[in-house]
Amino acid sequence: MKLPEQAKKLPLGPGVYFFLDAKRNVLYVGRATSLRRRVLSYFRTIDPKNQQLVKKATKIKAQKTETVLESVFLEANLIKKYWPKYNIKERDNRSFLYLIIPKTDYPRPFLVRERELEKFSPEARIFGPYQSLRLIETALKIARQIFPYSTCQPFSGRPCFDYQVGLCPGLCLGIISKKDYQKNIANLILLLKGEKKRLIKKLKKENPEKILALKHIQDVALISQDEIQKPFFRFAKIEGYDVSHLSGKETVGSMVVFTNAEPDKRYYRLFKIKQDENNDLAALEEVITRRFGHPEWSWPDLILVDGGKPQVSYLSKVLEKNSINIPLVGISKFANDKLVFSNKSKDSFKKLAQLTKPILLMVREEAHRFALRYSRQRRRNRFKNNLSSTRKPRLSKRG
Repeated sequence: MKLPEQAKKLPLGPGVYFFLDAKRNVLYVGRATSLRRRVLSYFRTIDPKNQQLVKKATKIKAQKTETVLESVFLEANLIKKYWPKYNIKERDNRSFLYLIIPKTDYPRPFLVRERELEKFSPEARIFGPYQSLRLIETALKIARQIFPYSTCQPFSGRPCFDYQVGLCPGLCLGIISKKDYQKNIANLILLLKGEKKRLIKKLKKENPEKILALKHIQDVALISQDEIQKPFFRFAKIEGYDVSHLSGKETVGSMVVFTNAEPDKRYYRLFKIKQDENNDLAALEEVITRRFGHPEWSWPDLILVDGGKPQVSYLSKVLEKNSINIPLVGISKFANDKLVFSNKSKDSFKKLAQLTKPILLMVREEAHRFALRYSRQRRRNRFKNNLSSTRKPRLSKRG
């Protein structure tokens, strides 16, 4: 079977792919958000290196993963196992990146170049090689949301910023034991090693809730621009909306704009929600109504909301009430990031939206990030103001 025909049989989901020569030697290992689409792109390439790779290869294999995050770690493990010719060609081996987890009471992962590895104890856990600093840093941030670790001053008595956003398990305050801290690190190590079955078995006994977190990893940040299938992209301008609050207080709304699949930060907007009630739907209505109260802002080709059927149904009525005829789609994180449409959506629109789902996921994550940052800023400002108002004035000494 010819290589393009082999590529057409690959899964559409994320994973790792291999190019092999006639002797079944691994020539190249790569990862992809969509294995089939990524490998098929090699047969349309004008890059000389890729053309040479395709010419020498006789077989394509793939290993599917459940998430993009897992594919990042699996790719590194397989490169370390095979050291494929085309992964290291034209690259100084000493420039590869490695992730180190030292053997200490409260370890934290950090990245080094290969030339620095000799400085570390043989007992340290070493993972890699990784080819992109941005990629492994992003992957590590995502993994840390599931298995928190500390980078702050231990036992300082003051909560660090990471503790306030759920990334530090509280070593700064001394509220986590050495045993529990090392459980988190041990679970992170299993994730890095790609031993997911063993990890899930372990979590069933320790913390079953973490299994759900693993299944619903928000790893869209790991999708690179060259993986987005732009030929299928038809929505020149997308506006994404999200609402953020803390127990119904300090509610804020965000609007982000993507133009031709790229963030267009000139047109980002933040909304301080005026209504006081703890009602996300009412907050979204306020944001949409205020946004389209600006006729000088050009209208988008698509509106995306972070939410499922309740949000989409409610906003469809809001748009209709305000005579706004723009396609609307939601993304439900509780349904494994399923795209949600209104009852009046046409099948052609649904198909087009599915083709551009990687971009829609990026818009959703950016809207969430932007709203969350503004909400945290407001809470910090309120905390500072409350702290200032409660300080007692100093009494001057009288002689």
